[in-house]
Amino acid sequence: MIGHRDAESAFVEAWAAGRLHHAWLLAGPQGMGKAAFAARAARFLVTHDGGGGGQPLPFDDPGDAAAGRLVDAGNHPEILTLARQPKDKSKELARNITIDQVRQMIRRLHLSLSLGDWRVIIVDAVDDLETDGANALLKTLEEPPAKTLFLLVSHSPGRLLPTIRSRCRTLRFQPVERDVMASWLHEMRPMLDAAEVRAIAGASGGVPGKALALIDSDVAAMERKLLAIATSGDPGNRLREALAREVGGTSNRERLELVIDIVPGLLTRLARERPVAEIAPVLAQWDRVQRTVRDAIRGSYDGAMVGFEIGNCLAELAPREGAAR
Repeated sequence: MIGHRDAESAFVEAWAAGRLHHAWLLAGPQGMGKAAFAARAARFLVTHDGGGGGQPLPFDDPGDAAAGRLVDAGNHPEILTLARQPKDKSKELARNITIDQVRQMIRRLHLSLSLGDWRVIIVDAVDDLETDGANALLKTLEEPPAKTLFLLVSHSPGRLLPTIRSRCRTLRFQPVERDVMASWLHEMRPMLDAAEVRAIAGASGGVPGKALALIDSDVAAMERKLLAIATSGDPGNRLREALAREVGGTSNRERLELVIDIVPGLLTRLARERPVAEIAPVLAQWDRVQRTVRDAIRGSYDGAMVGFEIGNCLAELAPREGAAR
């Protein structure tokens, strides 16, 4: 995890002061490390009996060794996780966290603690709850058992029941700053060159999970291809046609997603590099790209067509002959 020191401090300070709210909503884009934070918070709580007497401890303080070993083995009896389960014997996950899973969790809450001072319930993600399950969880949040902490991971907190949000203390996980992301990527993969690190940091949008997924995608090479269209205008369509071939078809869907990830950061960079009077056209193409992607996602889209249209947007940004430099 990187870039979430504020969230860590908020949690341990509340614990140390004896004011640990019974439910925490961990809100932010998918891939920010919210589930990892929940797992670490649960580990912290079950390995530290009582409070800190007003003195916060480091979030990674090991605490009780025996309890820590149970957590590491996935066998601590007071950490319960609700998540989508595989359907039948397949690896495919069910669409939702079911009401039956919530009911089983509620039954566990009526049992006495068997180890330590706290029980922790992780819901990953609370967005995945069936409607009946969300209502059942709400009732539990309204009358929480003593010494029970709920950690609710949410990628889309605005879609949750307002009554669930109102029962929680919210920790917002913001995108990681680009220089912090770049430093982290360099530590993760020291062999990456500076151009690749910069390209990945930009394409990730500050989301660590996305950055990890992009590491082996040769982001810098794709960025150079897109930049060539934006700087030359591609008068013969050669570059745009090559881009369409590269991202077209179901087998190249990952390449298309890579282009979609890169373009916003590339447009931001172009806007920063241009005089104020030339920013408006860049913003117009930004809107056009966003509409293209939205329309593509809504329908059964042709990747080659989407790639070519994104190329058209970039080509519009090429300097015109006689334009002021």
